[in-house]
Formats: sequence, structure tokens, C-alpha cells
Amino acid sequence: MDDLCYYVVREYREERHTVNESIQQLFERTSVRAFTGEPISEADERVILEAACQAPTAGNQQLYSIIVVRDQAEKEALSQSCDHQPFIAKAPLVLVFCADVRRWYQAFLAEDGVEPRQPGVGDALLATIDATIAAQNAVVAAQSLGLGSCYIGDILENCEEQRDILGLPSYVMPACMLVIGHPTEQQIRRRKPTRFELGTVVFEDRYRVQEADEIRSALAHKQAGLRETLSQFCARKWNSGFSREMTRSVRAWLEGFPFEG
Repeated sequence: MDDLCYYVVREYREERHTVNESIQQLFERTSVRAFTGEPISEADERVILEAACQAPTAGNQQLYSIIVVRDQAEKEALSQSCDHQPFIAKAPLVLVFCADVRRWYQAFLAEDGVEPRQPGVGDALLATIDATIAAQNAVVAAQSLGLGSCYIGDILENCEEQRDILGLPSYVMPACMLVIGHPTEQQIRRRKPTRFELGTVVFEDRYRVQEADEIRSALAHKQAGLRETLSQFCARKWNSGFSREMTRSVRAWLEGFPFEG
């Protein structure tokens, strides 16, 4: 953990006079992109999936489906379609969390006298939130079992290709992907990047507009050489080809959800 995380956890311990393991794991968890060859046991996989399904969900609908990708050729395909990241194909457990509005819509259509409206963009966003919350439950469960994980947002890219790889029908789209496995020693020792201080992201009652100088000051606490960092990060992430493709792809996903459902 970074110094701020150590300070917060230490302060919390002193106040409560006990070690809260859940809080400490949340502070310690960082992305893992390199795994040992050790497989994940069936029992651990089952508890991760069961934990995911215990996540908070809108109206107890569970507006998501979880695809466990076992086929190695499919893992390879996803590693290429998700911005050419080879470690995806090497992960023991690959989970794709899909926003799934189809399940309930099909149930409504199958019932006489029930006339559902067509699913719209609001349903797509709500299902995406549902799926992402479930994924975070899986991350926390994996961490508690000594397993590392990494979110793959690139699953939003290449809509047409992902739809084909995963066999996705209408009203189902990928929200996020997780790779999970036993971390290597190097990954265990990896230092967690610093987060913004609370005052930068937590506001009371209303959103507080921050001027450019304040934002730059907040970023300077995270990173030395701010000008060069911003320039490089903007080129590498914000203006990158994969970022532009993600925007195009998400627009394509949402075309299947009309704005007037």
C-alpha cells in the first residue's frame, strides 16, 4: 500500500482497536496481469461466481449474464480483440460480465397478456451497472482467496467481433471482463498507484466545479513532471486508436437499444 493507504488503515485500527481484514484488502488490492501456472480450483471458481451473484442488483433482477471462457482459442481471440493483450490468453479464469436485458424481456414476451415496451438505452445502462457491481463482488471474493484479478475494459471495443466471439444476441452486450489467477511474486510486490485525495472526488450535497489550476494541483500530488505526464497520458490513452474504437463500438452496441423504449 502507498503511504496514504497505510495511514488510513492505521488510523482506522487505532480507532476501532481491531484489524478489519475486508477494509485492508480493499486498500491493498491492485491489478494483476501476470499469473503462475497454478489452476484455480473448482471450489474457488464456484465461490467467486456465487459471490458475484450476491451483489446488489436493481430490483433483484440480476440484469447480467456471466460467461466463463474456457476454450483456449476463444481466450486467444479475446486477447487480440481486446487491444492485443497476450496476458488475457494466459489467465486461468476469464469472466465476461454482460449487461443482459434479454432475459426479462423474453420472459415478458412469453407471457400472455404482458406487453413489454422495447428495451431502451436506460435499460442498457442499468444492466451495465448491475453487471459491473457483480464483477466487483467477484474481484473482492478472488482477493480474499489469495487470487489476483484485472479488469479488461477493452471488451467494449470491436463490437461486431466480440458479438461473434461470445455469441451475443440482441439486448446483450459486454460490460466488463475479468481475468483471475494466482499472482506471480513480482505482481504481489507491485506497488499500488496512488489515488486522488478525497477532497478531489468527494463533494457534499452538490457537484463542485473545479478550476484547471485546482485539478492540476491535485494531479501534481499523484505524479511528478505533470506537463510531460499529461501529454504522454493523453496521447497513450485519451487520443489513442483503441479509445476511439471503443467510442465507435459502444455507439454500435447502443444502436440495439432505442432512445425511446
